[in-house]
Amino acid sequence: MSQLKDRLRADLTTAIKGRDEVRSSTLRMALTAITNAEVAGKVQRELSDEEVVDVLASEAKKRREAAIAFDDGGRSEMAAKERAESAVLADYLPEQLSVEEISRIVTEAVERTGAAGEGMKAMGKVMGAVQPQVKGRADGAAVAAEVRRQLG
Repeated sequence: MSQLKDRLRADLTTAIKGRDEVRSSTLRMALTAITNAEVAGKVQRELSDEEVVDVLASEAKKRREAAIAFDDGGRSEMAAKERAESAVLADYLPEQLSVEEISRIVTEAVERTGAAGEGMKAMGKVMGAVQPQVKGRADGAAVAAEVRRQLG
């Protein structure tokens, strides 16, 4: 049984009792997404904590993208709601890496893979080396942008 999933359930109960609408609706949505991931595929299975973090990171990313889309469409109240949900999900995700930390990890990976002189051809190799280190702790687009900057 996933400890993170148990924590989500316990926090949902607390949020409902405390009448915290945003937190309770967000946690319900997160638990539904986790359940959907568990029953996807041919065999139902229990997700590990790492897989639960992946689901939560995906849901948080959806909220960030939706907030940007709502801002672009002039729907600031909906954007604020999406940002509030994203903030609730962030409580359950590992601490995000700073730009400096991402840059340092990418620099180390470029040196380790020997990709320094290869240019953009080496992007896949470098991303493959960086991804396990930043999984769940950094946005993939930000990591890819830093790899492009250092290789380009």
